Amino acid sequence: MVDSATNDPVDVLIIGAGASGAAVAWSLADTKMRIVCLEQGDWTNSAEYPTTGKNWEVLQHGAYSINPNVRGRATDYPINNNDSPIDVVNFNGVGGGTIMYAAHFPRLHPSDFKVKSLDGVADDWPISYDTLDSYFTQNDRMMGVSGLAGDPMYPPKQPPLPPIPMGLVGDKIASGYDKLGWHWWPSDSAIISQQYEGRDKCLNLGPCMSGCSQGAKSSVDITYWPEALRQGVELRTRCRVREVTVSEEGMANGVIYYNEAGEECFQAAEVVVMACNGVGTPRILLNSVSEHFPDGLANSSGLVGKNLMFHPIGYVQGVFDEQLDSHRGPTGCCILSKEFYETDLDRGFVRGYNMQISRGSGPFNTAIQGYHSGRIPWGADHHKAFQSMFDHTAGVAVLCEDLPELHNTVTLDPDLKDSDGIPAAKINYTLSENSQKMLAHGLARAEEVMEAAGAKEIVNNGMIRSAGWHLLGTARMGEDPKTSVVNHWGRSHDVKNLFIVDGSIFVTSGGVNPTSTIQALALYIADTMKKNLANLFD
Repeated sequence: MVDSATNDPVDVLIIGAGASGAAVAWSLADTKMRIVCLEQGDWTNSAEYPTTGKNWEVLQHGAYSINPNVRGRATDYPINNNDSPIDVVNFNGVGGGTIMYAAHFPRLHPSDFKVKSLDGVADDWPISYDTLDSYFTQNDRMMGVSGLAGDPMYPPKQPPLPPIPMGLVGDKIASGYDKLGWHWWPSDSAIISQQYEGRDKCLNLGPCMSGCSQGAKSSVDITYWPEALRQGVELRTRCRVREVTVSEEGMANGVIYYNEAGEECFQAAEVVVMACNGVGTPRILLNSVSEHFPDGLANSSGLVGKNLMFHPIGYVQGVFDEQLDSHRGPTGCCILSKEFYETDLDRGFVRGYNMQISRGSGPFNTAIQGYHSGRIPWGADHHKAFQSMFDHTAGVAVLCEDLPELHNTVTLDPDLKDSDGIPAAKINYTLSENSQKMLAHGLARAEEVMEAAGAKEIVNNGMIRSAGWHLLGTARMGEDPKTSVVNHWGRSHDVKNLFIVDGSIFVTSGGVNPTSTIQALALYIADTMKKNLANLFD
């Protein structure tokens, strides 16, 4: 095992440099403690993002695919999705999923924190929306969020920047919602609409989900990390953590990891913070087996890796006579609708969903998707059919709340391993009857919207397989150590110097993209740690 001066004991060791790890590192930096973050991926170079070349759409199917099993970089780890209808998609590197997310940035609703009280299902969170309100605001400022105040579906909030322009797509689909009398509102977007904090505004390049070469999309490598590094946080890349180690007293005392050369290293630490997402965190915890924790670290409840929540996502596309310039503008940030977000038992299911209006594809993906669907033939009529679709489409993504169920799990695969020999994550997941009914209802409503907006052709694509961005619930928060993994401020019930700050601590999933809430939680946990430094392990 390699040992060096760089691996002297640190005060706080953070595993993962994505959305939550960056926020925690920045917040804790003002304590002047020695803080080190280990990230298994690397820094990305915006000059190398696909948008700087003409073949950017082709690269989205290979080196810049959202699916790590397709991407297959040395910094990725394989994931066994064979027993799941939804594939895990992520990105491993400084910035994590924010490098390739669409930057659609809604918050959870107040009702999402008290599902058991309101609807008699799942569990209530041990915290409320009000607990996180100031941290949502702080995170909006740090990230650079564009939006419009006044959405009646939320308590009052004021994004720091004006909304991203709706464009012709937004205008067209909003007309459908208006005709039906349904709620819609411009999306909160982690994309800057004006110059902000040394970054220039969005240029409507379009392919946000393969990295923003303009720097207008608020990924944490260009928001939180520069600030954290200036304050003295150390970030080491190409460091893949295998396990968290424990002392004879059962406290976390460091991690074993592999460096870029594949050498096994040990980093000692007083406090360990897990920030590896709802798949990566249980993967490491379950692999951290010891005499104290034979079933995995912090797993006396048996809930590490249980209650995986994905957000099933369905998609309906409309084709319009009018040219909508739909390949321009942020892909997933246009308008949204919360008309069917809260429970109405007359629909046949509990809880609800968000409807996220998205723009169309670029020319390559338009042609490929049209060819595979039979709507753009190969041959004499190809160009005519292509011209009737390119820049003439809009989409409605139906993002459904996923309720926690014990049989939806992340476990260690007995055979599949990463390049360092660490067991890969295996996903076992099925859609509940409630989720199936919700998805069907949402897809039908999306078709209604497209019809009301005047679409000449409506295509219901059903549930999307490669949509496992939102990895939640696998190390849930709660007050009872028998029914949760961490307490109300992210500290492990079993290991007093182990904290979890990523989406795995979600009690319920809500029906919206979770990054804003994940980061608000991370800031809240870091702030609570600072307030309790004198008795952190009591």
